[in-house]
Amino acid sequence: MDGRDSSDGTTLSNTDNGVIESLLGAEFEVFLNFRGPDTRLSFADCLYHSMDGAGIRVFRDEEEIRKGDAIGDELERVIKSSTVSIPIFSRNYASSAWCLRGLSYMVECLRNSDGKAMILPIFFDVDPDDVKLKTGLYYDDLQKHEHKFGCDLVDQWKEALREVAHIKGWHLKDRGQGEIIRLLVTEVLIKLNKRDKNLPDHLVGIQDSVEDVLHLLDEGSPDVHYLVIHGMGGIGKTTLAKVVFNQISSRFHGCSFLSDVREASKGGKVVQLQKQLLSEILNFKPVEISDSDAGINQIKRRFRDKKVLIVLDDLDKWDQLSKFAEKRDWFGLGSRIIITTRDTNFLPIEEQNRENYIQTHIQEFKIYQMREMHHDSAFQLFSKHAFRRDSPLHGYYDISREIICKAGGLPLALEVIGSSLYCKSKGLWKDTLKKLDLAPNQDVLDKLKISFEMLEDAQREIFLDIACYFIGEERTHPHYMWKALDFFPRSDIIVLTRMSLIKIVDDRLLMHHLLRDLGREIIRQEDPRVPEKRSRLWCPKIALHVVETRKGTENIIALKLTGLSKEHNFTSGDFSRLPSLRQQHSRGLEWMGPMLGES
Repeated sequence: MDGRDSSDGTTLSNTDNGVIESLLGAEFEVFLNFRGPDTRLSFADCLYHSMDGAGIRVFRDEEEIRKGDAIGDELERVIKSSTVSIPIFSRNYASSAWCLRGLSYMVECLRNSDGKAMILPIFFDVDPDDVKLKTGLYYDDLQKHEHKFGCDLVDQWKEALREVAHIKGWHLKDRGQGEIIRLLVTEVLIKLNKRDKNLPDHLVGIQDSVEDVLHLLDEGSPDVHYLVIHGMGGIGKTTLAKVVFNQISSRFHGCSFLSDVREASKGGKVVQLQKQLLSEILNFKPVEISDSDAGINQIKRRFRDKKVLIVLDDLDKWDQLSKFAEKRDWFGLGSRIIITTRDTNFLPIEEQNRENYIQTHIQEFKIYQMREMHHDSAFQLFSKHAFRRDSPLHGYYDISREIICKAGGLPLALEVIGSSLYCKSKGLWKDTLKKLDLAPNQDVLDKLKISFEMLEDAQREIFLDIACYFIGEERTHPHYMWKALDFFPRSDIIVLTRMSLIKIVDDRLLMHHLLRDLGREIIRQEDPRVPEKRSRLWCPKIALHVVETRKGTENIIALKLTGLSKEHNFTSGDFSRLPSLRQQHSRGLEWMGPMLGES
């Protein structure tokens, strides 16, 4: 049978199966059902193009298939696979048996979808009561269908009409079509969760953090809130932000997740990110933005009445925040701005709180401090990557435990090391453990080193001193030495704590052991083969050998001689080959002659 042109919004032909199968190769998200002559060139066309422009895969059946007397398998598959079905009820809708068949199948799919499918009805130029068959608008058309198709089938169509008419929908009688289309596109995007972020396959031990963040976000408050997720590199800040984003984004008028803002800013891509932000919140391409100032003006003007959720991932400077979300009055009531960062120095946090590793509330900023994973969660996450199960294989428990201890509860290290050992021999596992005893995994180091490279020169020196000598020491001990070097230890220590590079607990300097290993690996790389050419020697045996053999060089600025098995007598002459030495740890040693620094 040849294909016939149809006035309905749905068409099908027995001759076009090959074309149909080609068109249906991709999954559709929205099924649009309408009576062609009523809305094809007006509302239905505008709605289709608006959703298509927002990135929604819409099946406009009038374009995709041809007419026939029964819904084919292809069309049934489209309706069944679509998350959202949108019937557009118009005055002549019921005259189309095709539209009614499609509607009846939508209702069937809705009943069997376990809540995954939905119907969003649009009452174009009719009232819901018309579709509920409480008026006579559709009476004549349905009677004609009874004569042709029989009462049983038409009764199914009537039941479908009544059921869908009871669903809360969109009524166009007293509202502009443009406004309805904009609201409808936003609703569909929310239903589809189009902006869900991809998450790792193995999420372990994150739920407590999610609940903590949701509590701090305080969604019930009408105020605009900023939440800062803070922690060292590789601890899972971005993953936590993604989980929270996916969980609450549907409750906002618009949402956007801007990734790697720090890197984008360095690469001159601020305007590109501003365009992304505007496009995702407004659901259409924004007007051309000439520079970042124009972008700021657009954001302030267009978002001030919108309840938005924005995630700014990996910030480290106020200038970056100022380009996207500098002030609360840029956004509508109830908006939430989430920031992830390894460095909170750019935020206006009162000085007395800077050294406290606690959840801090400063003006509009709330800070959530990330924590290392608990042992049980760390064990499970490592096993997920190393064994593709929740616990180690038989015979691998002890070596797994040792490797997990090396990771120090850092998710990045657990994932990287675990994945590298998947399906590897026991011998390779043992070699990996030996390597980790010497130096951390390079991929993990590279991630952690980003924070070190953000430091100023004096701050780097203080970080390296702590990594090599002062972990667990009271901070007053090295304070005066750093001050004598014209450093500014008080403010620099604050910088290091706010970059999650060190902690202050009971006035003692503490550091995650992977950051300690990072600092020592930086020193080791100064000369991997010859220790005496490095700037710091923290191993007492190596330091003793250098001093006793007088092989020191001008590179050495600090060394450690504590913890040796027996006492040693030294004179200042033993240190004559160390002209740059500014620091020596040598409690319990006996000195002969003047102390270092005396003439």
